[in-house]
Amino acid sequence: MSYFNIIHKGENPNRLFIGGIHGKEGESTIKVLKELNEKDVKGGRLVIYNCDTTPYVSTLKREYYETKIGKEILYLIDYYQPQVYIELHCYHKKNYRKLTSPHRRSIEGVPPLIELEEGVLIGSVSPYIRTSIFKRNDICMTLEMPCNAGPESLKVYREVLKIIAGSNSREELEKKMIGAYPKQVDTAKNYAKEFFGDYPPF
Repeated sequence: MSYFNIIHKGENPNRLFIGGIHGKEGESTIKVLKELNEKDVKGGRLVIYNCDTTPYVSTLKREYYETKIGKEILYLIDYYQPQVYIELHCYHKKNYRKLTSPHRRSIEGVPPLIELEEGVLIGSVSPYIRTSIFKRNDICMTLEMPCNAGPESLKVYREVLKIIAGSNSREELEKKMIGAYPKQVDTAKNYAKEFFGDYPPF
């Protein structure tokens, strides 16, 4: 289930996509990561890594980054120094309401995830790494889909990843995402402003 690939078309922007962050998520995320190819990257570098199955520890807990896989992810970020960092997750459908609940911040300390369509959700990566490792203008996103997703969810998930892989600047990515999901991007900006202050949403 582990998978590693580098698509190199220049030095910048430098992108890192990591799937299967915890538990058995990698069994779902590898399907989409393996489909990304050179045609999807217009310039810069895309590093793709899908993790093996690991014990489930939430990335919202500091101890996640003390686990073997957490340290591995920190190493990859430090080694590749991405300006674009995307975590690919999947969720059990029973957890949809918890992830998107307007009360998520008061319960778990982070804003709710936002549905794009077909059960595909976006949000920020864990605040433990967003504000301590990455620069203000780096793009950091969590992308979630239902585990063992059907074709429609996979299609949306794949297309969003291709938008990110094919964008060579923050401005280009925001323009494409606003064109496809204007309401969701506006919500993401508001959540980010409330939570991170001056930090951009993704």
